[in-house]
Amino acid sequence: MAFPIGIGLALAIGSVLNYIITPKGNPLLLFGGIILVCVAIVLDALAYRKLAKDLTVSTKGIVISLLAGLGMGLFYPFVAKALTGENHLGPYTAGFLFAIGALVCTIPLNYIFMRKPVSGASVSISDYFRGSGALHFWGILGGMIWGVGTISNFVASYAQMVDPATSYALGQGATMVSAIWGVFVWKEFAGAGASAKRLLALMFSFFIVGLACVALAPVVR
Repeated sequence: MAFPIGIGLALAIGSVLNYIITPKGNPLLLFGGIILVCVAIVLDALAYRKLAKDLTVSTKGIVISLLAGLGMGLFYPFVAKALTGENHLGPYTAGFLFAIGALVCTIPLNYIFMRKPVSGASVSISDYFRGSGALHFWGILGGMIWGVGTISNFVASYAQMVDPATSYALGQGATMVSAIWGVFVWKEFAGAGASAKRLLALMFSFFIVGLACVALAPVVR
């Protein structure tokens, strides 16, 4: 349930603010596509809820998801402003500074959530270092993939290949990429019922159409 709340809110806030700052592209296609992608995210969450019938949603979890969505929705307009105007930053400089900011924020926040987790028992720094090399490798690889994707997003926006609102909306489509891995690679729905599979089919349909609308927004006037 964190995905439709957090990513849906981030997608709506970020796309609207980016469009206000840089009003480019066909607004009907852009925001129509965003709505369809948000519907796909909700359908994805409903399908997972069908799979995990004992799923419970806490008030704390909803509040954290809302705060996370707010933070994710607000950051990209600052990036867009940094890439425009007099004496603006280049996309690689912006990516480097963004990475420093992520690192500086991650260390204290990770420690806080390790000591005061949302659920489960607390862990210490020593527990982190007891993790195997293979586990740390996958974490580093995931960070590298995220970094390459983020910089590519900045470059696409800076080079005017797409406007900031479209670039941000396309980037949030990563949520559906995670769903594709879950369904087709990890086989999370192998034992799911017919209703969950129907929701998945609808989810992918809404996502494909919505993403196509967002992608066409910069070129269709």
